[in-house]
Amino acid sequence: MANTPHGGILKDLIVRDQPIHQQLLQESETIPSIVLTERQLCDLELIISGGFSPLEGFLNQSDYNSVVDDLRLANGTLWSIPINLDVSQDDIDRISLKVDQRIALRDPRNDNPIAILTVQDIYRPDKVKEAVKVFGDDDLAHPAVKYLHQSVKEFYVGGNVQAIQAPVHYDYVAYRNTPAEIRAYFQKLNWTRVVAFQTRNPMHRAHRELTVRAARSRQANVLINPVVGLTKPGDIDHFTRVRVYEAIIRRYPTGMAALSLLPLAMRMAGPREALWHAIIRKNHGNTHFIIGRDHAGPGKNSAGKDFYGPYDAQYLVEKYKDEIDIEVVPFQQVTYLPDSDEYVPSDEVPAGAKTLDISGTELRRRLRTGAHIPEWFSYPEVVALLRESHPPRSKQGFTVFLTGYHASKKEHIARALQVSLNQQGGRSISLLLGETIRGKLSSELGFSKRERDININRLGFVAAELTKAGAGVIVAPIAPYEDARKQARQEVEKSGGFFLVHVATPLEQCIAWDRDGVYERAKKGEITGFTGIDDPYEAPKNAELVVDPSTESVAQIVRRIVLLLDQQGYFGDV
Repeated sequence: MANTPHGGILKDLIVRDQPIHQQLLQESETIPSIVLTERQLCDLELIISGGFSPLEGFLNQSDYNSVVDDLRLANGTLWSIPINLDVSQDDIDRISLKVDQRIALRDPRNDNPIAILTVQDIYRPDKVKEAVKVFGDDDLAHPAVKYLHQSVKEFYVGGNVQAIQAPVHYDYVAYRNTPAEIRAYFQKLNWTRVVAFQTRNPMHRAHRELTVRAARSRQANVLINPVVGLTKPGDIDHFTRVRVYEAIIRRYPTGMAALSLLPLAMRMAGPREALWHAIIRKNHGNTHFIIGRDHAGPGKNSAGKDFYGPYDAQYLVEKYKDEIDIEVVPFQQVTYLPDSDEYVPSDEVPAGAKTLDISGTELRRRLRTGAHIPEWFSYPEVVALLRESHPPRSKQGFTVFLTGYHASKKEHIARALQVSLNQQGGRSISLLLGETIRGKLSSELGFSKRERDININRLGFVAAELTKAGAGVIVAPIAPYEDARKQARQEVEKSGGFFLVHVATPLEQCIAWDRDGVYERAKKGEITGFTGIDDPYEAPKNAELVVDPSTESVAQIVRRIVLLLDQQGYFGDV
């Protein structure tokens, strides 16, 4: 029999509100709306499906304060993560938001109404307190703390919701199960004991071994229950991961394991997150839950230390195990023994036995370089899927971003570099000069700092899309501001390499090389806001290369850039 939902009743609001579906749908077209963020959409989906039972909406101020301070709702029910609908002052003013008002909550992808919320209260949270209490530190190195301070709006709206419809998904629909659906699946197969395995990463042979061991030791089945909502920035995309899960599920004994996806927006809150994950899995009917070393940990803080202890999550969930009524299965680190071709728990390795392991960092290096990944570590079909989505650098795109004053000869370098890379072959090479972008994409923009930043943002977007497609991209704007260049780097590095080249030609030399006389016009005041004259140029602090055409030839500079790309593996076997 599936586990009892947290709080005793599965809060399936979709089923509860189905009799008045048409009424709610019609009402949603007549009342003010809020378009949800991606995180809010994930949260709302799990609220209305019952995944967040006993919640029936977003936390009011009383519940929020109680959760932050005591890991409990105001009525005493255990709950460890605040679930908030954040809004801005502009949102409040736009729809004249007030207590008892009803508002439609809409899907940002298609504008579908998902639910109607009745406003119970509107309050301003103490974000520093929330960061310290929930995440253990107000350190922006923690991705959730950074999100809290930089993305979460200044007010929270509390209130219960009525469900109109679940968000529509077009990917992996067969694996997207509500708590009620997965409970029915367990009942159909007569699965009475089920171990849930939480993951936001691809699975390899060690993961298969540890889940099989956990299931056999508890005489249970396994539910592979990966998160496919928001995870940690930099994680492998869920499309690749689900293909990996599909491949690895076939490596389990027949009838032992199943795959179901969880549309959760992770917070990486370590111990509190582990407790939250256990409650969510209980709501989905699981009787056991694997909690690993540094479960849901975000890594290191700004001082270089881990945010959480390796077993803090296990300790906290163990503290409340009787109250949540789901058995915790501690993650047993397993190690490969090549002599016997098996994985065994680390504490069971015979003295003197040879062991092998590949760290996550080493795996990423091998994927990046195309180096061999042995079958003892991962199954061939899994490796093939990872290589397909994460090809070696010789198959990836890259962007060379040249920045410098007007008439610094960065355009000369860009054109010569394009010729050199075309000669290299293996990938298309796109040249995006500042004047081209200005003429084609940003002709309506002026030269204020805001407009310059918009221009570089557009350039970064185009470069990122071309990089994603495997092209080599050369861009050569002035790009005088550090923040705009940083944003361009972040956009491009999602898909490939980014190399910032500071063309550090002295301003006096640029003025001497200026055949158009624009510097002289700027000095006379005929042109205002001109970089180097009455507008600043912020020299890059993190350039991969610094070059100076006044002291070295364009050919020498191009050679240096090509050597840098080659050293980073972007030519290889192209």
